Amino acid sequence: MKYLKFLIPSVASLMVALSSPTFAVTNPSGQDDRVQWKQLGDLQLPSKPLDFAYSLDGNYAFILTSNKEILVYNQQGKLQGRIPVDEGVSAIDIAPLGQFLYLIDNKDNRLATLSVDFVIDIDTSASPIKGAPDAPVTIAVFSDFECPYCSKLVPLLDQAFKNNPKTIKIAFKNLPLKMHEMAGPAALAALAANEQGKFWEFHDRLFTENKLTADSFTKIATELGLNQERFNADVNSPVLLGKIKKDVEEADRLGITGTPAVFVNGKKLNQRTITELQRMINEELSKK
Repeated sequence: MKYLKFLIPSVASLMVALSSPTFAVTNPSGQDDRVQWKQLGDLQLPSKPLDFAYSLDGNYAFILTSNKEILVYNQQGKLQGRIPVDEGVSAIDIAPLGQFLYLIDNKDNRLATLSVDFVIDIDTSASPIKGAPDAPVTIAVFSDFECPYCSKLVPLLDQAFKNNPKTIKIAFKNLPLKMHEMAGPAALAALAANEQGKFWEFHDRLFTENKLTADSFTKIATELGLNQERFNADVNSPVLLGKIKKDVEEADRLGITGTPAVFVNGKKLNQRTITELQRMINEELSKK
């Protein structure tokens, strides 16, 4: 996508991240008649740039260079990798979510399509984990307890764990959306249950509740045999609130804006089916 860059704030953030002390225009800022400009950044490239594209979410920028390669940068302006291309490739474009890259080869009159995957680093060190800590495949899930799509994901993850009990672990990351009033309190309640070793039981019960309320949290805690006094104290713990904020901040940094978002060893699961999830698990296991 090449023609909406001025409408997307995240792209502006990317350009700021690519800032340097040099300028590509005569004046870094100015105005002529009704046109006003301000240069946000300037990246010194290793070779001549030929074309530029970016994902619609602004998370990734792709720069085709004369060195017969495409440089891929993330939102923080860090080089993520280089894709070698044929000599005749003169233009590129990208699918809105950045999953497909299109290459125009004027020399051979071709339009090539590349599937593009990104491996991101997700911190699961403080996350509730289901499975063996040393399992070779980590499924990290950013979720919201009021999200209906997240509740539909639970059976899929349960099936994946049943099929791969010794080779996968599931890490839960909290991403309560602002539109869901009780998602934040539910996340706190689940982490409070985690303090007593009952996170996943509490997690499953939350997703079966018709309506989440403070009373429903207390009811679930009682039915699970939790120490109520400790549970009430932990629900109000600034430490647990800090863990949720850390998850939310990480999601924002990674460009994750919706739930559920599922990653298999850092690779996003785009098709939420057991077939695709198992394929990705098998692919990761084949590398071990």
